[in-house]
Amino acid sequence: MILQKTPEAQQVSQGSQHSMFDSSIDSQIIKVRSNSLSDTKLQSRFSIERQQENQRALVKCVIQDVGFSNDKPVAACIIYKCLLQWHAFEAEITPVFDHIIQTIGLIIEEKDDNDALSYWLSNTSTLIFLLQRNLKPSGVSTTPQRRYPGSVTLIGRMTQGFKSPSNHGSSGTGGTFGAHEGIQQVEAKYPAILFKQQVTTYLEKIYGILRENVKKDIGPLLSLCIQAPRMSRASMSKGSRSPNMIGATQQVLSSHWHSIIKILNSLLSKLRANHVPPLLVCKLFTQVFSFINVQLFNSLLLRRECCSFSNGEYIKSGLAELEQWICEASEQYAGTSWDELRYIRQAVGFLVIHQKAKKTLDEIMQDICPVLTVQQLYRISTMYWDDKYGTQSVSREVFASMKMMMTRSSQNASANTFLLDDDTSIPFSVDELTKGMSDVDLSDVETPPLLRDISAFHFLQENT
Repeated sequence: MILQKTPEAQQVSQGSQHSMFDSSIDSQIIKVRSNSLSDTKLQSRFSIERQQENQRALVKCVIQDVGFSNDKPVAACIIYKCLLQWHAFEAEITPVFDHIIQTIGLIIEEKDDNDALSYWLSNTSTLIFLLQRNLKPSGVSTTPQRRYPGSVTLIGRMTQGFKSPSNHGSSGTGGTFGAHEGIQQVEAKYPAILFKQQVTTYLEKIYGILRENVKKDIGPLLSLCIQAPRMSRASMSKGSRSPNMIGATQQVLSSHWHSIIKILNSLLSKLRANHVPPLLVCKLFTQVFSFINVQLFNSLLLRRECCSFSNGEYIKSGLAELEQWICEASEQYAGTSWDELRYIRQAVGFLVIHQKAKKTLDEIMQDICPVLTVQQLYRISTMYWDDKYGTQSVSREVFASMKMMMTRSSQNASANTFLLDDDTSIPFSVDELTKGMSDVDLSDVETPPLLRDISAFHFLQENT
């Protein structure tokens, strides 16, 4: 006997089939979504690993001396191009800046290597130039902000290919990097601004270490240059005419000054070989010669044995050698170094001038020693002694006038000191450095061999 389903039974059966079908679809959707989330996590993890690998490769490269390409420091140029390519400047959070800063910090720990310090002085100054010219603070509108297709995350950007924008023109603050490659100013987020400040700090630190290293080398020699050796002083005062004696005397007199010249030449050679901007070289030597001036002048005023006629001749001959070095180094690198020696030059000029007793105070203060204060003049005048000709110092009238002037100015605390202070400041600003440097064209910078065969860094070769 065949049993037929009632309409109610058929409806229940069909409903069960629909329910089972819907459940199957739901489970498939959940599975697809789950797989999609898993794929996204895997892609994100893969991107992070690639990001870290690329950063390690960059750090491994720049920690070495990768030299220069067309007179431009390669490390600074590729650091900037990588940060731009990875869009790190626009990232709210990124560890790449810390990695670079830590690398620079580790490298400059070797404070005694002036060659390495010169190399990184060149790199940090060039990096500052590029950051100053091509970044703008977030929210400041100077040129249209560069737009990037695709992913807006740092991880995604690091895996994208390099695409130059179609519009070419210089950035809002100038600089040929923008003009040559069409890179407009990038709106920098806080990490990028902080990175620029940290690089500036290291630039100033490297400059200061270099300056102190030179002072440390020159200082002991200056203490020997302030007073002629006894043998030489005796031979000069006795007027010995023996050719052998004169030759030996001149050799002893000039040996310490020649050692200073050798140090200056070595420093200039290292700075030029590492393509340090002439502005920084000029600032450095200006402060070095200011240090020489302070040390010699203060020693002269503190040691009576140094304030003699023959000793003045000795120092004068050494200053002539420094003048010759300044002329050979050229104004581009030596700047106003000769003017920095004006105090010791005028003090020595007073020591070696004849007939001091016939000079009026006005003649001394206006013609012979215009930059020296009356306290300094009085100090030199009272300590002066002539070991060669037996001449006297200034007249009693001049001494009396000096004392009267010092009495009038005694209320001024700063006027009571006769010693000079050494300048240990950083004598340049980022704006001055940027304006004083030549434009940097990144299109002809060669890629270092360490990065040349890594596909993630092929963008570095696109414009070379």
